Amino acid sequence: MKAIEITQYGAPEVLRAGERPDPTPGEGELLIRVTASGVNRPDVLQRTGNYPVPPGASDIPGLEVAGTIVSGDARAMADAGFRVGDRVCALVAGGGYAGLCVAPVGQCLPVPEGLSDVEAASLPETFFTVWSNVFDRGRLQAGESFMVQGGTSGIGVTAIQMAKAMGAGKVIATAGSDEKCKACVDLGADHAINYRTQDFAEEAKKLTDGKGVDVILDMVAGGYIDREVKCVNEDGRIVIIAVQGGTKSEFNAGLVLRRRIAITGSTLRPRPVAFKAAIAAALKKNVWPLIESGKIKPVIHSTFPAAEAAKAHALMESNQHVGKIVLTW
Repeated sequence: MKAIEITQYGAPEVLRAGERPDPTPGEGELLIRVTASGVNRPDVLQRTGNYPVPPGASDIPGLEVAGTIVSGDARAMADAGFRVGDRVCALVAGGGYAGLCVAPVGQCLPVPEGLSDVEAASLPETFFTVWSNVFDRGRLQAGESFMVQGGTSGIGVTAIQMAKAMGAGKVIATAGSDEKCKACVDLGADHAINYRTQDFAEEAKKLTDGKGVDVILDMVAGGYIDREVKCVNEDGRIVIIAVQGGTKSEFNAGLVLRRRIAITGSTLRPRPVAFKAAIAAALKKNVWPLIESGKIKPVIHSTFPAAEAAKAHALMESNQHVGKIVLTW
């Protein structure tokens, strides 16, 4: 099969098209003929040597795919309601940048009605991540306020739409330009804060009448944590899913105590199949109908032929995109 390989750690140019043996599905797995592969920030980190591949996972980058079922564990397939030839999208622990990809049946979902494979490939990584962290760990409830850092990232555009569709009272996003702030509002955010020209902590307090935000989804960490502690509501939750601003944070622990603030975080890739399968089931029940009704829409910024994966990574590192970047096969 054709695959995109990391020839060595480094700049986007280390990504090269090559050939690998076709993978073979095992117990509880499907083999998918890939037509589209999502590009995500962890792929960039893996390429630069900063995100080790979990034990047993493919060294080929790529965490989400869409395509058709070629073969697999017949019993597991039947139990999940899948058949050979069905269109699916899947979350995988690696191996997504390839013409064929093995995925656990529990991490596969039917392509939502009306979506292309490119749109479907943009869903798994961000939707699994947002559901797990905003609704499971962050326990966002209808009527509560929510803020996402980096509102135009793949995670951001998903979090804005999902929070709004699930009944959040006020959705706030941060972004690095006025144009990106407008894009956040166009996607459904009630307010967007330009973090380059405004203090997001002060603005968030103003926008919530001084109470603070109930749930914050943070991809920055570092110095952001102290400011988030200052602008989160009593019993508020701060959920960290990336550390683009650094792994060390200093914050006012007294505020955490007095305001009963919960600071938590998670990474999805190394979690067991059963954990991810539970998220998939929740998405199919709660979110897939919202996609099919048009209340939540995939946001695709750019597509690239798989052989141009280096260009896709360069675009992601430029932070100029709004939404997802997808490779096509």
